[in-house]
Amino acid sequence: MIKTTSDRFNERVIRRRSGLTSFNLREMLDYKDLLFFLVWRDIKVRYKQTALGILWVILQPISAMLLFSIVFGKFAKVPSDGMHYPLFVYSGLLLWNFFSAALNNSGNSLIANSNLISKVYFPRLMIPASATLSGIPDFLISSVIFTGMCFFYNAAPQTAGVVLIPFLLLMVILVSMGCGLWLSALNVEYRDFQYVIPFLIQIWMFATPVIYPATLIPEKYRWLLALNPMCGIIEAFRATAIGHQQIKWELLGISLLISFLILLSGVFYFKKVERSFADVI
Repeated sequence: MIKTTSDRFNERVIRRRSGLTSFNLREMLDYKDLLFFLVWRDIKVRYKQTALGILWVILQPISAMLLFSIVFGKFAKVPSDGMHYPLFVYSGLLLWNFFSAALNNSGNSLIANSNLISKVYFPRLMIPASATLSGIPDFLISSVIFTGMCFFYNAAPQTAGVVLIPFLLLMVILVSMGCGLWLSALNVEYRDFQYVIPFLIQIWMFATPVIYPATLIPEKYRWLLALNPMCGIIEAFRATAIGHQQIKWELLGISLLISFLILLSGVFYFKKVERSFADVI
């Protein structure tokens, strides 16, 4: 970012900002129409010339839910905190699928838009941000299926759920955006990170209580789960949307703190190296 000041002799001193000091919120707001366009473009490209179209959004979580229910629920007898296992695992997959898609798309977003970056100036943050936000329609469609499952299994959400669920979705956006900024910037400089991202997502899933409850981990090691921000988010979502247990506010608070730290560090690193994107991409 270029900062320009002038003195009484009408001379201009140009200084380069770096890190968080180069983040210009007003500039981001000025380009909000571009953000909307990029999000809409990503959504259209995803379903253009597809055989099933939007049915993929429904089939993906349902097929994963059925597979996990058979393998882990029926054969492995993984506990589910007293809930029906299909409802338990789908409630975890609902947020996780949004997070994993956002992380994968944002991590590869700069490489996918290399022609755009090398030709015209705009806030580069718009690209990983649009890749993250483009998954919201998929989440909303999958939420309709989850609502139907709650009615089928007679699961009643907590009163606070109406307010808390959008907040939890915002937390997922913060985590995926922060991680996406790190991975997208690293992917420009080190192209082998495009192979690291799917592996990271797979490992992260098994480190998160998506297909198993947090209570399955011995209590003396359970504090390690708090270091994973998705753990507190998914546990709070289950407690809120299904109403089977109380919300663990301490765990959710730690997840919120770590989410902000990931986002701030991601913005700092991204703004530090973005001036070299057009040269090396």
